[in-house]
Amino acid sequence: MIRIGVDFGGTKIEAAALDDEGRFQARVRGATPPNYAERLEATRDLVAEAERQAGARASRVGVGGPGSPNRRTGLMRNSNSTVLNGRPFPADLERVLGRPVRYANDANCLALSEATDGAAAGAGVVFAVIIGTGCGAGIVVDGRVVEGRNLIAGEWGHTPLPWPRPDEYPGPTCWCGRRGCLELWLSGSGFARQSGQTGEAVAAATAEEDPEAIALLDVYIDRLARGLAMAVDILDPDAIVLGGGMSNIGRLYEALPAVLARHVFSDTFNTPIVPALHGDSSGVRGAAWLWPIE
Repeated sequence: MIRIGVDFGGTKIEAAALDDEGRFQARVRGATPPNYAERLEATRDLVAEAERQAGARASRVGVGGPGSPNRRTGLMRNSNSTVLNGRPFPADLERVLGRPVRYANDANCLALSEATDGAAAGAGVVFAVIIGTGCGAGIVVDGRVVEGRNLIAGEWGHTPLPWPRPDEYPGPTCWCGRRGCLELWLSGSGFARQSGQTGEAVAAATAEEDPEAIALLDVYIDRLARGLAMAVDILDPDAIVLGGGMSNIGRLYEALPAVLARHVFSDTFNTPIVPALHGDSSGVRGAAWLWPIE
């Protein structure tokens, strides 16, 4: 009686077996190989090892990763792990694993995990954001992932920074071909490019009340608030969950609500903004939740 989930990332692949209560029965990780065929083989081997450790085999596998397949062709697009783009990745996973696979964007998996039994458990509409190596979002409504007609719901990271200042427009060029995408401003790598410092370093410095670090983080918080305000104006979620490396900065949760309230098209804003309860486990847990328990 297990679920198998796979978190397929650009630097690591993780496979996990969960029981019907969402508890880990096995959890294994490996580095992501550069070659496409080797990535498929590594996924197969990690799933096999997770099942060996759990002492059970699942007849289906959930996989979370970057991008999404084209509904008509099955070919991947919008993946910042560009080696996946243009390939039938979900179908190839089914072939090497020898069983049905459900593939979802990694931000959708974060949202599903946190909406099921995490920081947003019980919330009707959940908007979950990844601000890590990349930047994206997932939407869950009444316990179900919203993928959209074209499977691109939640591609928040590739919308432009709202209400840009003169020094922010038109913004740097993104790997997707557009300019000024939120990913370039709000991801951990984007923050490092803009500020010259890592999020971890700035977080440590702000904890000691370093004025330069506080100023850098305040600029980041204003940009994050503008990006989230756009989503709130469209979706008005019951909870906003933050995941990824930048979400570990405690000052975000102190300062962000008030700044966000200034940008939202409303006279009130009381939506809770919370860190992911399951941290970096949310991706693999959400992937496992893509299938019902067996």
